[in-house]
This record gives sequence, C-alpha cells and structure tokens, in this order.
Amino acid sequence: MGVFDRLPPMDHLRSEKMCFVQLIIPAESARVAVTYLGELGLLQFKDSNEDKSPFQRIFVNQVKRCAEMARKLRFFSDQINKAGVRSSVRPALEPDIDLEELEARLGEHEHELLEMNTNSDKLQQTYNELLEFKLVLTKAGGILASSHNHAASAERELDENIYDREVDEGNAYLLEQVEKTVFVVFFSGEQAKAKILKICDSFGASCYPVPEEMIKQRQIFNEVSARLSDLEVTLDAGIQHRNKALESVGSQLWRWTIMVKKEKAVYDTLNMLNFDVTKKCLVGEGWCPIFAKSQIKDCLQRATLHSNSQVGIIFHEMDTLESPPTYFRTDKFTNAFQEIVDAYGVARYQEANPAVYSVVTFPFLFAVMFGDWGHGICLLLGALVLILREKKLSSQKLGSFMEMAFGGRYVILLMAIFSIYCGLIYNEFFSVPFHIFGKSAYECREKSCSDAHTAGLLKVRDPYPFGVDPSWRGSRSELPFLNSLKMKMSILMGVAQMNLGIVLSYFDARFHGNALDIRYQFIPQMIFLNSLFGYLALLILIKWCTGSQADLYHVMIYMFLDPAGDLGENQLFWGQKELQILLLLMALVAVPWMLFPKPFILKKLHKERFQGHTYRFLGTSEMDPDSEPDSARARHDDFNFSEVFVHQMIHSIEFVLGAVSNTASYLRLWALSLAHSELSTVFYEKLLLLAWGYDSLIVKSAGLVVFAFATAFILLMMETLSAFLHALRLHWVEFMNKFYHGDGYKFKPFSFALLADDED
Repeated sequence: MGVFDRLPPMDHLRSEKMCFVQLIIPAESARVAVTYLGELGLLQFKDSNEDKSPFQRIFVNQVKRCAEMARKLRFFSDQINKAGVRSSVRPALEPDIDLEELEARLGEHEHELLEMNTNSDKLQQTYNELLEFKLVLTKAGGILASSHNHAASAERELDENIYDREVDEGNAYLLEQVEKTVFVVFFSGEQAKAKILKICDSFGASCYPVPEEMIKQRQIFNEVSARLSDLEVTLDAGIQHRNKALESVGSQLWRWTIMVKKEKAVYDTLNMLNFDVTKKCLVGEGWCPIFAKSQIKDCLQRATLHSNSQVGIIFHEMDTLESPPTYFRTDKFTNAFQEIVDAYGVARYQEANPAVYSVVTFPFLFAVMFGDWGHGICLLLGALVLILREKKLSSQKLGSFMEMAFGGRYVILLMAIFSIYCGLIYNEFFSVPFHIFGKSAYECREKSCSDAHTAGLLKVRDPYPFGVDPSWRGSRSELPFLNSLKMKMSILMGVAQMNLGIVLSYFDARFHGNALDIRYQFIPQMIFLNSLFGYLALLILIKWCTGSQADLYHVMIYMFLDPAGDLGENQLFWGQKELQILLLLMALVAVPWMLFPKPFILKKLHKERFQGHTYRFLGTSEMDPDSEPDSARARHDDFNFSEVFVHQMIHSIEFVLGAVSNTASYLRLWALSLAHSELSTVFYEKLLLLAWGYDSLIVKSAGLVVFAFATAFILLMMETLSAFLHALRLHWVEFMNKFYHGDGYKFKPFSFALLADDED
C-alpha cells in the first residue's frame, strides 16, 4: 500500500473517476512493462482473449513453467510442515537470482529431496520388517518354549521387557503407526505350508521362520537387534541431513514463492493482450483512475529505458460503451465499513457511497440496541488490544473468527464508544444505575421508605442532567417509561435515517443530471414519507416538549379512519386537524405522482427522438446508466413502454409499502435494547446478588464465576452478534434501498501487493 502515500486526497462519497485506456507495447518491452505496472498496482487489464482457452494463448508455455515451479514450492512447503521444520517468514539475505536459475535450483532441490525420501522409505521398510521379526521372535518363541522350565520363562520375560523398551524407542522412526497381531501356525507337510503361505499373503500378513531351539532363537534375536541399532543410526543421520536440506529451502521459500507468483501473474496478464497486425507489438486495454495516468506514463517510460527498446510504449485514452469499475480508496479505518457495504453490493460507478455515513450510523444503531457502558468498556478493551497489537497480529496466521474480529477492529472500537455513550444515556452499568451526573430528581414519598417500587416516587428537584434518572430503576413506572422512551426514540431514528436515504437519492440524481428522478421520484417520496411518518415524528417531539398526555396511537389511526373527526384531548396544537387532512391528501397525491408521469414522459422523449426532433434529453437512472462526464456516448436500447411502466409500478408500490414496514422495522432498536437490559438485569439479580446473599465464600465465588461467564458469552458475544446483524439489516434494507443500486463491479488492478498480502 506504499504507493497510496503519494496519491491525491481521497473522496469517499464518490468513486474515483476512471478512464478506459489502450497500451501498445513493443514485444521486447512487454514483460518489463507489465512487471512495472504490477508494482504500481493502478491498472486493471481487460481480457482481450476471452474466446480463447488457456492453452491457445500466447504465453502458455511460460505459464506452464511457472505453474510447475509453484508445484515444486508447494511440495517443499508440505515436506517442511510434515518434518516440523520451522521456515522463516521473511527470507535470509541472498543475492537475487533470475527465473531460469531459480527453475534449475528448484529442480535440484526436488531431485535431492525425492532421492532422500526414497532412501529413507527403503530404510524405514527394512527397519519395520526387522522390528516385526523381533516381535515374532519374542512372542512366538515364548509359545514354543512353553514346555521349558521356570528359568526359561523368567528369561523370556526379560527378553520381552527388553523388546518392549526397544520398540518404544523405534516408534520414533515410524511414519505411520500400524497395529499388528502376532500369531503362530502349526502345520504338517509341504502342501499345508503352501496353502497357509498363500492365505497369509492374501491377507497381507508377513511370515517369518522361527526355529524351535532356544539357542538359535537367541542368536537370531541378537542379530536382528544389532541390525536394528545400525539402522537407527542411519535413519538418524538421514533425518538430520534431510532437515538441514529443508531448512536451507525454508529460509528462501517465501521469497521464491512470491517471485514465482509475480512471474506467473505477469504472464497471465500478458495472455490478456493481443499482437497487432505486424506481430511486433502487444495491444492491451484496461481501466485506470484518472489521477493515475501520469504515474502509469512514468512507469511505462522507465520500462522502455530498462528494456533498451528503440520504440516507446503508446498509452492513450479511448471511448467505450462499457460501464467503468468502481474504485474507492480506503485506509485501515474505513476499509471494514466499505466491506460491509460491498457485501450488499458494489456501488455503481460514481454512485453515492453509503459507507461514508455508515461510519457513524452503523455503530450508533448498534449501540442503541447494546447500550450499557459496562459492556461497552469491555468491548473497548478488546478493540484496543487488537489495535495496539495490529502490527504483530497482521503478520500472524489467525483463525477465521479472530481474522474477522481483527479486520473489523475499528468497527468494534466505534461500536464500543457509542455503546458507552448510549449506556450513559440509559444509565446502565451491567444493568446497575449510578448517580454519575448529580442527584436524582425523585425521592420516596415517605422519608423512611426503602422500596420505591411499593411506596412510589415524588419529584423534588430539577430533572437529572444527563440520561435516565437512576431512580427509575426498580420503580413501578420503570418498564412503561423505558418502553415509551425507547419506542419513540426508535421511530425518530428510523424516520431520520430513511429521510437521509431519500436525500441522498436527490444528490445522486443531481450529480448524474437525472431531472426526471428528482421531479417524479425524490419529491413525491419525500412528501409521502413525511406526510405520514414525518408527521408522527413531529407529534412525538411536541408531546415530549409539552408533556401532553395525548394518545398518539389514536391520533394516527383516526387520521385515516376519521380525518375530519374531533381530536378532543388528543389535540396537541392549534390547526392539527386541518394539517392532518392536508398531509393525508398530499400522501394520496404522491402515489400517482410516483407512478404515472415518468413512464409517459420517457415514452414521449423516445418518440420525439426517432421522429428527428431535437430536444434536451432528460437522463434517468434506468435509461442512462452510462451517462457520465468524460465517458463514452450513451447508448439506449429499444424502448419498451410496458416494461418501463411495470418497473415504475413495482418501484412505487415497494416504496409505499416499504415506508410502513421499514418504519416498523426500526422498532427492533427498542426491542433489542429492552431485551439486552432485561437479560443483564436477570444475570445481575439472579446470579450475582443471589449468590452474594449467602455467607459461604464458595457460593459467592461460584456465583461470581457464573455471572462472569454469562456476561462474557451471552451478553458480550451473542448479544453483540445479534445487535450487529440487526444494525446490518437496518442499513442494507431500510436505509440503502432508498438510493443505492449496488449493481456495479469492483476495480481490480493488476498488483503485486495483493499477491504478497495473500501469501501473508
């Protein structure tokens, strides 16, 4: 990522402006030029040979060579892992070598290693056979000598002990331990012997002759033991020699692997290019950011000088009908948020990027559901550990869960900070309230009372300065109060974020010059949403500010059932009934406004175009996806009115129904916040406080341990994941569907840095 240090400032709201370029590279400069472009990493090549198979391309032989070297390197890596030899992550210093020398060296190492493996396998097989023979001599000899005296039995027992010890030592040389059983067959006659040997051979049994005389058994046993000792020494020496060879390879394995990967990537890229008619130049096409053109030109000039070519490389822009790729430059802080958005869909070229707003809105909505400043501190500590050790952790191979957590460490950091903030507003520290910002505004009705739940509360001073008053905890009105607060707060946040999404659709339409989208999509959508749910949000704020006891459920229901009816005690301000009638009419008008004008205007414009009339085309997101500054002339397919009308009808119905369902969906903020708070309260009261009420230290310790585990695994892991997924849903569905198409494709430049990152 070092190249990005010298790039212009980032604009996260819009993707980088791209240009389609063509390169005409002399054949003698092609490999060097592509190598330099790989080091720069700012040009995405287009495959000009999509109709050809890999075996029909120009540099197929070079790719095969690199693939063969990659196979050898994988073989070395497997052997190193099996032998348990530690290979260095970064190579030892060694003079640079070219590809041909590396290919020869890899071949020598492979031949040497295969020869050592073959010899080792032969010695191992011999060793195993002798070990089996020794086992047979020990076990079968005891059966044959069963009629001997007690001294012989004692001597045989000693032999077995010696054998058992030697077998334990010899197991170190076995590549794979196999359990076998010793058996003895008594027979009479050569014919029976032949049949027995044939049966043993068919079952894979090894047959060994055992003499009946104890002296001969002892003599053969000693000879086998001596040969086993010699083989052990030989195997030890072979293993040490093989490990040294593997250590020598392992010290350069990472450097060689990167070198081969780069070379293969270069030839894979060259295979995307075509020869011109003279067969002397390679012609390639691709996409690059506009800001990178000067760097690419400098890179190509250096390649020309380095290859001593007499002909320079031609680099120029071209027009194309293709839609450009989407390229957002990110850093380690914004990358995780961009990945969250890209998981839904990659933005269209120059489309508004939701990740810019998700940096704040995503962790905040998470915190609304997770709000507890004690749990938030735990998340903060975990995030700080990942951030402070990011250099060490980035060079280690992590498990899937840890890799995901490390990649989202800054997301976790912001989620923790916002959780602490929301926890202070809710006044919950592991579900326990504290008088952090001053005294409570309430006191018990009776001075001697100790139970606010039974005695009730009386307001005696100004409201609590910040957040929820701690006296609400345990009172009779706690649950109704918190439910009302969090439910209304969820609606306010939902309406605000949905309005933000619609406003972004306006800026998108204005940026692309889509006047129809502004007039017949943005304006009616704003009117419809705010005539109903924007009005509900206004009523909530007025009720909070005035302290009114109006029933907002009744107001909204009878706004539809009886618009002209008397509001009575539910009236919050003068002229409310007339305003409701006006808003209802505006919402009804907004629906056909969204549905009918746009398709008919598009039909009229299309008809005028083919009648030869001149007019100023009013672009739309549906009809003109490629109408961008500095891009190719837009191409419009045959106009199909029925298809356009059905699409607009679906879009309008989806928005109208979605306005209701999306607003209701934001109530999950209230539901999960309540569930998290109540679950935390249950753990605190039924585990910690209950155990702390006993005099036994063991019970107290057990209660504390269970409480800690329940908090860690349920509240800090499962609840974190649950709140994360629900916040993800609110962004993907309720927020982004108001303006985000997400049908683009990522800019994937040819870059060696990506190869190194993959290897890490």
